[in-house]
Amino acid sequence: MKAYMALSCKVGAFDKVLDELMKMSIMARTLGEKQPDVFLLFGPVDILVEFSELRDLDEFVNKWFTPIRMITADEPMIDKTQTWLVISEGKTFTEEPYAFLFLNTQPRNLEKVQQALQNTPQILSADIVFGPYDIICAVKASDKEELSRIITQIQKEIPYLQGTMTEIVASSAQTKY
Repeated sequence: MKAYMALSCKVGAFDKVLDELMKMSIMARTLGEKQPDVFLLFGPVDILVEFSELRDLDEFVNKWFTPIRMITADEPMIDKTQTWLVISEGKTFTEEPYAFLFLNTQPRNLEKVQQALQNTPQILSADIVFGPYDIICAVKASDKEELSRIITQIQKEIPYLQGTMTEIVASSAQTKY
């Protein structure tokens, strides 16, 4: 099972939230469990956490979802969370993405859109998800201009898309910490 959590932090709380996520991640590694991938983003979402190799929904909720949403000192440090459960996983990737695309499409065409995205060389992965978006894509690009060209190409060539939101990756927490 795979899932994503997007976190929007209170002003000034970003570093504290990231520190808490890193502590949770280190604990998972110490226990021999899969660490989540943590991406720092530019945009309305500050942090995107990708959880893979989960046994089931209970593991996700008890080990990650509940502890993350409860990260706090004296006051809550997270303003908003969004959670997506993956219902059809795309390709696995090890390369750090340049951006994530959050796509909406017509429900009856999810698999067609996912397949078309997976056949696009710059798409590292395309996961179909439950949540406010239908598909989350990891995209490789060398710069903003190339990313713009990729997004334009996707919007023109892949039918049934109804909307996109782009979040550029500032860095992954593993590289930063």
